[in-house]
Amino acid sequence: MKNFLLLNKRYKILINYIAGPLLFLLLAWSIYTKLKDQYTFSQIKEIVGNAFSNNHQHLIIYVLLLMCANWSIEAFKWKILMQRVQPVSFFRACKAVLSGLSFSLFIPNGVGDYIGRTLYMREGNRLRSVPLNVIGSISQLIVTLTTGVIGLFYLKANILHIEGLNIYWLNGLLYAVIAALIVFLLLFFKISWFTVWFEKIPFIQRHRIFVQSLEQFDIQQLTHILMLSVLRYAVFIIQYFIVFRLFNVNIPIIQAAFAVSVLFLLLAVVPAVPSIAELGVRSEVSRQLFGLFSANAAGIVFSAAFIWIINLIIPALAGTIFITGIKLFKKQ
Repeated sequence: MKNFLLLNKRYKILINYIAGPLLFLLLAWSIYTKLKDQYTFSQIKEIVGNAFSNNHQHLIIYVLLLMCANWSIEAFKWKILMQRVQPVSFFRACKAVLSGLSFSLFIPNGVGDYIGRTLYMREGNRLRSVPLNVIGSISQLIVTLTTGVIGLFYLKANILHIEGLNIYWLNGLLYAVIAALIVFLLLFFKISWFTVWFEKIPFIQRHRIFVQSLEQFDIQQLTHILMLSVLRYAVFIIQYFIVFRLFNVNIPIIQAAFAVSVLFLLLAVVPAVPSIAELGVRSEVSRQLFGLFSANAAGIVFSAAFIWIINLIIPALAGTIFITGIKLFKKQ
């Protein structure tokens, strides 16, 4: 067992500190070579300069305001979920969400996000809050899978015959996502039933206090959480519309909405990568996907990078300020 844990630790170090940077460099070089073939340096400089000109300052302000709305909605959703364990103020919820983002930059697979948020709970409630965090994540995943399936159907019906995409992998992805969506919908809306059933397992029964909060959810409360996730998703979509305009990526609104939904789906199903490689993955997937609708490859790549910086990096940097004030243990 000790050897396994040691091997697992070495594997994580390899992924985070070696494979991550290498993957980022590989994807960055791939994107660079493709852009170099289509644009000169002066053209790229003109695209970036035009995006941040005085004429577009109002668009940048809109994107920043939507970023604030995005994480405020998430904080409000987290606040509602945590009420079952302990009352949390909205400001404390905002600090928890931003701190979770900061941790997620260093700890992949969503674990960092959970760690950062639970630190804002009282010592005796931290483990009890974890299942509630999972419920919030599942609600957002359900929205991503649902809209992603719709986007894939649109892609299959309107783009497949034009671009010659492989129908077999697309159908396989569709079936897999639909199956996963059904499972998560059942798990989400029947969480109290599943919790009672799982508590019959001896190991869980001994620690049932940590999952008891899940027994109290009803359909109305779960629907409320899901609607907040839908609202947050709508904010993401609007952000992309604005950023596309900022970098002169001319895609009709309907096509852009479907394409963004497929992008979020692909980012959700792609195995977790270290944060340093996420920008490369996001940019390359965006270039391939939105390239079906627009020839402005540089604008697409810069749009993906700008969204990543606005929605993840800036809030995470803000979260580091709050982390310094966290007290892990109040008692000796």
